[in-house]
Amino acid sequence: MMTRNPDFMLRLREALAASWDKRTAYLEVEHAGNPALGQCYPTSRVVQHYYPGTEIIKGDVWTGETTEVHFWNGLRIGNDLYHIDLSWQQFPAGSIIQGFVIVDRQELNDSETTIRRCALLLNRVVEYLTACRFRPISPSA
Repeated sequence: MMTRNPDFMLRLREALAASWDKRTAYLEVEHAGNPALGQCYPTSRVVQHYYPGTEIIKGDVWTGETTEVHFWNGLRIGNDLYHIDLSWQQFPAGSIIQGFVIVDRQELNDSETTIRRCALLLNRVVEYLTACRFRPISPSA
């Protein structure tokens, strides 16, 4: 079993936020003051890279005006599913999840564009963590 510094999730969240831009966002969406917009899927893939026991969850979020597709991570411990969402801040206050499913890892079917966005975000996160002298432990270690 892999152990991590207890602060790693906080550092990972910081590294993700520092690494987001329109090149990692879905359809290169940008909105001033909302850097998490469109970052949910590559963010969930990066979290899964560092925490391989997590699953990717796909759900519908009601924003009060529209229903948006959203991705985040889940970690099952016993019968409980713990939700880990490091890009939720893209939604306005009061947004709610209307339903969700756990995505089968064998059926992600990522497009080339999505694969590139996820790889770019992961590379930036690794660089950020390394520059901060917080060397991430490889999941295969």
